[in-house]
Amino acid sequence: MGKMYASYEAMLSLYAELVLDESVRKHKEQLLYSEIDIALAKRDKKTFLALTNELRLLRKTYEMIS
Repeated sequence: MGKMYASYEAMLSLYAELVLDESVRKHKEQLLYSEIDIALAKRDKKTFLALTNELRLLRKTYEMIS
């Protein structure tokens, strides 16, 4: 029974980590979208390009993990 309980705990821990990672990714994406909108409103091309590149890298990183 002890091994099964340990496996169950490990699976729950892994699931919790996945949920947390997804939540952090979504928050970062939302923040980047907001900052991109501001850069567009200000017509700040340099900031816009930097932020969209950061968003692209964030998505690519999470695609590799999935």
